[in-house]
Amino acid sequence: MAMFGWLMLGLAVWHFAVFVPDRFWGGIVGACLAAVAGAALLPLLVNGLSVPGRDETTIPVVLEALPGAIIGMAICWWIGNRQERQLEEAEAAEGY
Repeated sequence: MAMFGWLMLGLAVWHFAVFVPDRFWGGIVGACLAAVAGAALLPLLVNGLSVPGRDETTIPVVLEALPGAIIGMAICWWIGNRQERQLEEAEAAEGY
């Protein structure tokens, strides 16, 4: 149940991507994958690479995914933004 909660929290955080300029690596789908991956990986590391069972799943356990989802989306946005800037610089150098 904890993994389900983590993934759902990552998906919920992804919905806030509409408030950020769309420069995510892979677009909005890339942002979704990054949020879900971050929401799953960070809590796994926090819990020693184990997923708490149904009886151990509480709201604080599910909220462990929040920083991971935000970090995942931030990394995805940073990579996409860097690629956009490189593309703009290349186009400017070619005279477009």
